[in-house]
Amino acid sequence: MANPLNRPAMKTILVVDDEPKIVQLARDYLEHASYAVRTAGDGPTALAACRAFKPDLVVLDLGLPGMDGLDVTRTLRRESSVPIIMLTARGEETDKLVGLELGADDYITKPFSPKELVARVRAVLRRLDASRENVGAETIRAADVTLDVPRMRATIADREIVLTPTEFQLLATLAREPGRIFTRAQLLDAVRGVAFESYERAIDAHVKNIRRKIEPNPREPRYILMVYGVGYKFADR
Repeated sequence: MANPLNRPAMKTILVVDDEPKIVQLARDYLEHASYAVRTAGDGPTALAACRAFKPDLVVLDLGLPGMDGLDVTRTLRRESSVPIIMLTARGEETDKLVGLELGADDYITKPFSPKELVARVRAVLRRLDASRENVGAETIRAADVTLDVPRMRATIADREIVLTPTEFQLLATLAREPGRIFTRAQLLDAVRGVAFESYERAIDAHVKNIRRKIEPNPREPRYILMVYGVGYKFADR
């Protein structure tokens, strides 16, 4: 049935955490920000909810009982490119890097401000919407990489590659200007919202993940090249 007022459809956020107080707090603030919210308290329930309800974004705690958030992320990334924001009480840098390398779009560390959570959700969804709607019919071609920007579809030599919204935006930024060297700070700015605290190693994690998907040999990259001491560039040959 058509929306008689032409209002955009309400986006659905799945909040996954085994702490009821955190779930309720996140629900309250997200619903106040005009999102529909579904919840899950463990990994298997989260996967079932994703398959059944197709949320627009998942807020996912890493420290879940039974099946932790990293395993949930691995499974989701085999099935979809739904944006994922990780929640973690762990202070170790390794946990954040592993989550980002698995395909999470952003992270937020507990204890967190619920207003910051809403801001992160908005930023990731805004990035996704911008990629889909605000660039006309742009197609980017560099080497044998083709990026259909409105549809967020990537192909390498006619082989389709599934990228997360953040990965797609990062690859598009590099591929638009082959040979240009981008600093990590410039790439963080380009993808608008990955690790607000300028956690520049997040870029390294995303690049590693993209390479794993697009490079014939990720250890000897053909497309995304590191410029030591500066950042990255898309090969201009």
